[in-house]
Amino acid sequence: MGIAVLASLAAGVCFAVAGVLQQWAAAARPDAEALTARLLGHLARDRLWLCGIGLAVVAYGFQSLALAFGPLSLVQPLIVAELVFAVPLSARLHRLRLGPREWSGTLAVAAGLALALLSARPRGGDPREAGLLPWLLTVGVVGAVVCGALAAGRVLAGPWRASATALAAGAVMGTQSVLLAATVDRLRHGLLPALAAWQTYALVVASVGGLLLIQSAFQQGPLAASMTVLDATEPVVAVTVGMLLFDEAVRTGWPVSAVTVAGLALVAAGIAVLDTSPVIAASHGRRRDGGG
Repeated sequence: MGIAVLASLAAGVCFAVAGVLQQWAAAARPDAEALTARLLGHLARDRLWLCGIGLAVVAYGFQSLALAFGPLSLVQPLIVAELVFAVPLSARLHRLRLGPREWSGTLAVAAGLALALLSARPRGGDPREAGLLPWLLTVGVVGAVVCGALAAGRVLAGPWRASATALAAGAVMGTQSVLLAATVDRLRHGLLPALAAWQTYALVVASVGGLLLIQSAFQQGPLAASMTVLDATEPVVAVTVGMLLFDEAVRTGWPVSAVTVAGLALVAAGIAVLDTSPVIAASHGRRRDGGG
């Protein structure tokens, strides 16, 4: 259990630094590149961004190690600690000082998400449970959420725009996690069953699309506005889709469900506090102006 805790915290730190490096590189790109392949093309030639991607790979390694020694219900809430590292690190990089408002918003998101995950404690499920029709309905609903978030982002500005794009990214990456589970299950039966399944190719599309959406969210606004929404949306979508498709179970009843709802409400309140913070908005403005 000690190894699981240490590996989870190490993963959180690596994810935090990786996000800061990626957002720093993406924020320097012009607005016209958002949600286009050109953004990824230019970022792929940026050494700082590539370092961020490399650190993310290391973080996934620590996460895998943590899951080998501890349950998901312990590992995932600890990894959420990345927000506590990432937001202050980003502020320091921009030479800005976080006040009580920014600290309370960051801690509210991290604590609320950890509380919701610990109380719900998702578990079980069978990746072979779902047929084609439930998959199509799920993908259709997720697609509608993504389109709605991106449409909202077009009429929003500042941190709210980045949060809207991060919401779309989180929905895609949450679905990507479920597609990954289905693909890994088929790989247990050999390479050919995996290559014959449509989920394998949908996984590739979701991974590329999710990467583009994440970097676009980083490009459009400050890290606190994008990473907090992404970290909150991805597990919620993954758990919800897992329940619908794989018959995964979560703890319910009183007072567990009330604690879960309270945790999610705390997350929403924290995001609103950060998105309306002048300090957080200024951090992105400085980078867009070429300062640092």
